[in-house]
Amino acid sequence: MPHDPSQIGSGEAGGTTASLRKEGREAAGASRHDLIALFRNDLTHETITFSAPQDILLAEKPEEFVPALRQAEEFRRGGKWLAGYVSYEAGYLLDASLVPHLPEDRRAPLLCLGVFDGPSELPPQSSPQTTEPLLFDATPAWRLAEYEERFARLHHHIRMGDCYQGNLTFPVSARWQGDPLRLFERLMERQPVRYAAFIDLAGPVVLSRSPELFFEVSADGWIETLPMKGTMPRGKTTQEDAALKEALRNDPKNQAENRMIVDLLRNDISRISEVGTLDVPELFRVESYPTVHQMVSRIRARLLPGSTLLEILAALFPCGSVTGAPKISAMKILRSLEVAPRDVYCGAIGWVAPDGRMRFNVAIRTISLYPGGEAVFNVGGGVVFDSTAEAEYQECLLKARFTDADLT
Repeated sequence: MPHDPSQIGSGEAGGTTASLRKEGREAAGASRHDLIALFRNDLTHETITFSAPQDILLAEKPEEFVPALRQAEEFRRGGKWLAGYVSYEAGYLLDASLVPHLPEDRRAPLLCLGVFDGPSELPPQSSPQTTEPLLFDATPAWRLAEYEERFARLHHHIRMGDCYQGNLTFPVSARWQGDPLRLFERLMERQPVRYAAFIDLAGPVVLSRSPELFFEVSADGWIETLPMKGTMPRGKTTQEDAALKEALRNDPKNQAENRMIVDLLRNDISRISEVGTLDVPELFRVESYPTVHQMVSRIRARLLPGSTLLEILAALFPCGSVTGAPKISAMKILRSLEVAPRDVYCGAIGWVAPDGRMRFNVAIRTISLYPGGEAVFNVGGGVVFDSTAEAEYQECLLKARFTDADLT
């Protein structure tokens, strides 16, 4: 985003960041079990777990966001690891023209990062409960008629040239019971993904079953992003499934959607990368998951020396695959159409290592669990000029199948 990170939140933080540091139990509530952040590649069985945070950096107010990220950088340089999430609404703070659009009825912190000495060698333990972990009574906020009304307004903006693509989303409310970690494991069995995360630090307990990498940074300063845009259902037979996969690979509409986001991310990454290093090694690759095929492309570049998490987020966040293009215009339009803040959904969940390595997912297929058995997850998809409301709505419902909750 075209905004100098040195000016984000300037003059608003009250001069001290001490209030952003909270003891783990105080931040999350004394009744919870061990505070953890867990990241799992279900396909390779690689798991990184962090437990017993030394501190939790929590930004609930806009003026706390940048100081928290700066303090995170101080901890990293001091040899600490960080793990947690950045909510979608933090993106409104990263461009001056978006700040007035920041929703006030947010439920999740703008940022929540635990500070850890390092990954834990022991896997987390589920609570000894007999209650079966379930997600149930899932109810979409929009039925087809309500979606069609918002779709029509977004499509008008596209026809007028205000944006080329908009990622229109809506929440699904549900109920949950049992142990959150066991529920996370149950969802893993239903649909394995590469960038799963379980966060129980502060705010809601977050269960992310994301197949999409936002960005990964290597120790030698290379950044890679894998934007995912383009969806097709799995077939009922092997032959039908192969045909649907090939249809997605060669579909002009899905290719156009994917290329728009690739171009957007190339532009974003160019702001923080060395000249001549930006490359797109893969375009329109199709990945298969138990319920859907997804189109993925790959972008990589070498970061400017010394790039911090704040600078990376200022250039890239939110990921263009969950906003649309142009990003700023799409975010403003979507803010006028969507009924509630996205919170952690469409934000980023990940970790930062002392040597500069980082990995954050795009927080899609992500459930927030609240006290009292309340759960919220969102679904959405990219709308372009030749999209139709009914097809896009059905795609949203298809994406909700990552849960085992029947929509009511």
